[in-house]
Amino acid sequence: MSKTPKKTARADKRHIVHRHELPLSCPTPQVALWSAHPKVYLPIETTGTEVCPYCSTRFVLHDD
Repeated sequence: MSKTPKKTARADKRHIVHRHELPLSCPTPQVALWSAHPKVYLPIETTGTEVCPYCSTRFVLHDD
């Protein structure tokens, strides 16, 4: 069992995403299961920014 505490779904409202992390889905793997909403894939590759329709977390694609 990991000692690192999981975040709640709404703990962070803005995330930087790198291309090696694609495809993008929300909630992210760091979110605690008990606070998660249904998994949704976001097409950030084409838009550069996406907002989750469930939790309103904003994701921004950072080109490395």
